[in-house]
Amino acid sequence: MSRRKQKQEEDFSSDEDSFADFDEEAAFSSDDDNDDDDNDKRKNAILEKDSDEEELERFVLGKKETFREQLFRDDFLPAVTDSKALVKAPATGDAKSTGLEHLADSELFTLDAGESTDEDEVELPKQALQEAEEEAPAWQDSDDERLTVSLAGATRLRKLRQTEAEDVVSGTEYVRRLRQQYLRLYPQPEWAKGTGTKRRRRSSAASDDSSAGSDMEVDSDGESIDGPSPLDAFLRDASSFAAPTSENSRKRRKLRPETIDIQRTRDIPDTHRAAVSTLAFHPRRPILLSASTSSVMFLHQIDASAYPTPHPALTSVQVRRTDVRRAAFVGPEGAEIVFAGRRRYFHTWNLASGVVTKVSRIHGHQREHRTMERLRPSPCGRYIAVAASDKKGGGMLNVLSAATMQWIAQARIDGRGGVSDFAWWSDGNGLTIAGKDGRITEWSVTARRTVGIWRDEGSIGGTVIAMGGRGGPSEIGGDRWVAVGSNSGILNLYDRTELVIKPKPGPAKEEEGVGEGSRQGKGAGKADSGVEIKPLPEPRRVFEQLTTAISAVAFAPDGQLMAFASQHKKDALRLVHLPSCTVYRNWPTEQTPLGRVTAVAFSAAGDVLAVGNDVGKIRLWEIRG
Repeated sequence: MSRRKQKQEEDFSSDEDSFADFDEEAAFSSDDDNDDDDNDKRKNAILEKDSDEEELERFVLGKKETFREQLFRDDFLPAVTDSKALVKAPATGDAKSTGLEHLADSELFTLDAGESTDEDEVELPKQALQEAEEEAPAWQDSDDERLTVSLAGATRLRKLRQTEAEDVVSGTEYVRRLRQQYLRLYPQPEWAKGTGTKRRRRSSAASDDSSAGSDMEVDSDGESIDGPSPLDAFLRDASSFAAPTSENSRKRRKLRPETIDIQRTRDIPDTHRAAVSTLAFHPRRPILLSASTSSVMFLHQIDASAYPTPHPALTSVQVRRTDVRRAAFVGPEGAEIVFAGRRRYFHTWNLASGVVTKVSRIHGHQREHRTMERLRPSPCGRYIAVAASDKKGGGMLNVLSAATMQWIAQARIDGRGGVSDFAWWSDGNGLTIAGKDGRITEWSVTARRTVGIWRDEGSIGGTVIAMGGRGGPSEIGGDRWVAVGSNSGILNLYDRTELVIKPKPGPAKEEEGVGEGSRQGKGAGKADSGVEIKPLPEPRRVFEQLTTAISAVAFAPDGQLMAFASQHKKDALRLVHLPSCTVYRNWPTEQTPLGRVTAVAFSAAGDVLAVGNDVGKIRLWEIRG
């Protein structure tokens, strides 16, 4: 060994303690070919550490015994596979949860934009920031407040006006009305719906008929009732169903003839699996009852602005193995619903308690009713009339008490074919019965007999009859109008004030020997004999717009409108203004989506028209003026 190399080994051995923290094999090489310059550089680069340097090294890297633990304390090196080298930092006893433990370290750093005015201000978690951003719609623009839009200047914007004199509105109000107009015509898009709202799960009762599901299921025998859902909470507590105030109950302005301001609103979300057989509005609440032969009935709240679903479903009822062909609210309060199908029984449903009662027979008249689908409750809520079957009962109509369901009286008509349709007087004291041969019978419940018979002009087969309006003769119910449809597509409209023959005024002479008691008896006998009806009245107007059999006729409660339709032809519906008896020429149009109309109804205020078709859809129109 050379003398120079021996000298280097002696120098390195004297400084062994100084190189304790380094790997000797990595720091020095055993290569004998290193030249003198390299040895001089290593000797000069490795110097003995002073006390300050050692203290700084312990402060940064820790002691030799805990160096590796400190190096992998926060587990910043996921590639390390030695589990003993990963030592978790001990938790302090006085540490409190800050709510930010689930966040990554990169989310805890923010850009400093200057000194904050709030000393206690902390950064919100990412989830809270996302929720705050979702509350503010993306389409809101602060510049809208500084804009003004003229509604009267553009033809397409005039429909957004609330009054004819209104012209300039702010940008914010303009956006609000545009959104409201859009929701009247089209469904709300999925991206605009709230993500936190969960739709109620469907039940097996309504299957695929309704997204809201069926709250109630009734057996055809009336014995099995699965969880009835009373509507007492809806009818009593909901603010939207509150009793009409003076502002809401004010008289609607008179409608103009020939042209009408009518706007389509949102359709009913639920669709029947069969043709809509019945549409009826609640007499006091914004509730629509719909039924079909698919054995399902729906109750919907009429509110196009409801969120997230316009016209939300209140409840639904399914009657097993019963095709519901007729359903209606009972009485002026609408506390009950009576419904029936092509069966020998019918049901009554109490909305407040949810109790469903089955009426299976009419004692003493069971053989006359093979089906009870043709029934109607009286407007006063005291009676229910059921037409007998054609083959067994012929021209018979039984009147029941709505309170006890007991038989009260029976109305009979003459003629071939039996009863085609009937309608109650507005006061509930009598019925107007249409025969299939075109003869119309006025029958009084109080007198229990027929008070007059007249014939529909030109009728070769009556199909439907309806009454409406106010100001008619009180002797026959007080209705102003009566409409009679035929199978030829002609609808005759009669003014009931012209049906009654008024007595001719004569000299008031007292016959000799006739006392006051005799005069009272004579007057009572004349009143008991009923009023005198014209046998062949002339119709006020004959409507020939349709060419197929009339299947539906409805009057608005205020008596200003009448709608009639035929289900045998597509888009066969007409709207009539009263008392001018003119058909509106601007509605419906060729683009109006009606389909084959099977049911028509007006709301209690007369401002909403509901139309049901043969595919189970229910469309609504708002009547503005």
